[in-house]
Amino acid sequence: MTDAAPPRPGIHRRLYDWVLHWADTPHGTTALVLLTAAESSFFPIPPDPLLMALCLGAQRRAFRLAAWATGASVAGALVGYGIGALAWGVFQDPFFAYVPGVSPEAFEHVRLLYDEYDFWAIFLAGLTPIPYKVFTLSSGVFSINLGVFVMASVLSRGLRFFLVAGLIYKFGAPVSRFIDKYFNLLTVLFGVLLVGGFAVVKWVL
Repeated sequence: MTDAAPPRPGIHRRLYDWVLHWADTPHGTTALVLLTAAESSFFPIPPDPLLMALCLGAQRRAFRLAAWATGASVAGALVGYGIGALAWGVFQDPFFAYVPGVSPEAFEHVRLLYDEYDFWAIFLAGLTPIPYKVFTLSSGVFSINLGVFVMASVLSRGLRFFLVAGLIYKFGAPVSRFIDKYFNLLTVLFGVLLVGGFAVVKWVL
């Protein structure tokens, strides 16, 4: 009697492993740029694990890698905005069908958020594990001011990637394992604290 073959990993795990394998190739930085841009509009796996792996392999280049990731993410976000503004009728059905966890109801919820919190909605989506692609596409669909969209995207994505790079630059592998384990929780808490801080300043002033 032979042992049963182990179950095949799910699609998300296989995509995660595929993203991470680029860190061990000469094309790691190129892959980071392309995958970060794609994640802003349709790709389901965040680029942070690849960024962390590349930063660990070249800590002196950590901030340069974060800058590449930020620029690529904002460029991808603008592509998403353009798709939402100009071609949503063509792309909406395949988008909802093939991007997991995203639904027409999610878009409606985003529209309601934009009524009052356009900048902060985009900012928190760019900083935290909230699916950023939902906000880049919906910003185009709902004609969010492009200047507000770009500013929120640059600040949130830059803050996210430079925070990761800075911690790895300073502390190396130990903090990388900690970030990888608690990344979602850390970014949510950081986002809440940041927005709360701005709210307190506004209230005091």
